[in-house]
Amino acid sequence: MTTDGCVFCLIAARELDASVVFESSTVLAFMDVDPVTEGHVLVVPKAHLPGLGDLDEEIAAEMFAVARSVAGALRQSSLRCDGVNLFYADGEAASQEVFHSHLHVFPRFENDGFTIEARWGSNPQRSELDAHAAALRDALGL
Repeated sequence: MTTDGCVFCLIAARELDASVVFESSTVLAFMDVDPVTEGHVLVVPKAHLPGLGDLDEEIAAEMFAVARSVAGALRQSSLRCDGVNLFYADGEAASQEVFHSHLHVFPRFENDGFTIEARWGSNPQRSELDAHAAALRDALGL
């Protein structure tokens, strides 16, 4: 199913060119045209599924399995790769730019220019962590 204007749907339907790394009946992995580092791959479901919660267990598992295989291939390839990041942005507040699920897989090396900035080290109290865990267990129905 192609959703009008979705670049990843157009790629999956082969209406736009892509440098394909892997393809199955439900998942496609291809080179990112705006890579963080050389070798940056996107793993997407072929169906238009905007967010993480829209993925069923099978597609999510396949996406991760493909990402794992691509990460191994990056390490074995001739591309510079001293480490690998997997990155998934879910929603606008998380910096998702294309609203079609996609998992980034990209090689890392010293001084590659990629950074993640955060306010690490807030050191919450155990009671606060326990309350957050309880809220999540409730949401999971546990």
